[in-house]
Amino acid sequence: DAALVRHGIDPGRPLIVFVGRIARQKGIDHLLRAAPQIDRAAQLVLIAGAPDTPEIAAEIRELHDAARAAGASVVWIEEMVARPELIQILSHAVAFVCPSIYEPFGLVNLEAMACEAAVVASGVGGIPEIVVEGQTGYLVPCDPEAVASDRAVARQFEAALAERINQLVADPALANRLGAAGRHRVLE
Repeated sequence: DAALVRHGIDPGRPLIVFVGRIARQKGIDHLLRAAPQIDRAAQLVLIAGAPDTPEIAAEIRELHDAARAAGASVVWIEEMVARPELIQILSHAVAFVCPSIYEPFGLVNLEAMACEAAVVASGVGGIPEIVVEGQTGYLVPCDPEAVASDRAVARQFEAALAERINQLVADPALANRLGAAGRHRVLE
């Protein structure tokens, strides 16, 4: 628990973890817009740095502040996290969330599954080859072009992300089952 406490994470709460660059393709903006709909018992942990542009850095900061103002519990770790600490954080996660709108492979999902975290991911790119719907996590339908161009479609995607996350927060036994199946899949 030392790594969690050092980063301001409450080990006594269900953790929802995102790991990735601050980039449009990673969908962190959608996750932050979904954050106020996530069960208040949970803590959203963003391990996210290296913004692609100053503009996206500013936008993500604004969305982070708005999510917190709306009551979401968000811990944002902007510095690099050493692998052993990352493993500790992922191993405590009820769910790992990958809201990418573009992801050719999604290695980070495999890393999370190896740590027995259930995965909630957008069903884009190579992600469906890794995450098995209903077995190792959930795939949230996502049409990247529609999400990027239509705010109503984006809101549906964000609500669906929150809904799947909330299912796992509400049912730790389910989250554990999906996480164990994910680890088994990685080891195979």
